Amino acid sequence: MRILIVAVLAAPLLAGCVSAVKTVVTAPVKAVGQVADWSTTSQDESDRNRGRELRKREERVGKLSRQRDKALAKCRDGNEEECRRAEILDHEIEAEMAAPR
Repeated sequence: MRILIVAVLAAPLLAGCVSAVKTVVTAPVKAVGQVADWSTTSQDESDRNRGRELRKREERVGKLSRQRDKALAKCRDGNEEECRRAEILDHEIEAEMAAPR
């Protein structure tokens, strides 16, 4: 009978211990899960990154195209240096478009 009374009275005191033990036991599992989450890329993140890279590529090609068009206009006016610059820019555009992404 005394053991039962002691057990009933000690139960609230042990609840904190059980909670602490549960926290200690589950902490490594949660840590491994967090590391796995940090080290992997979800499909959604991958798609976002791909879209961002494509937009940056389009911006670079657009900028190079505008520069080439300006150089071609100056080339038509007789500026030989701008003709060479337009040719170089044309090659840069081709290289940007051919680069694997």
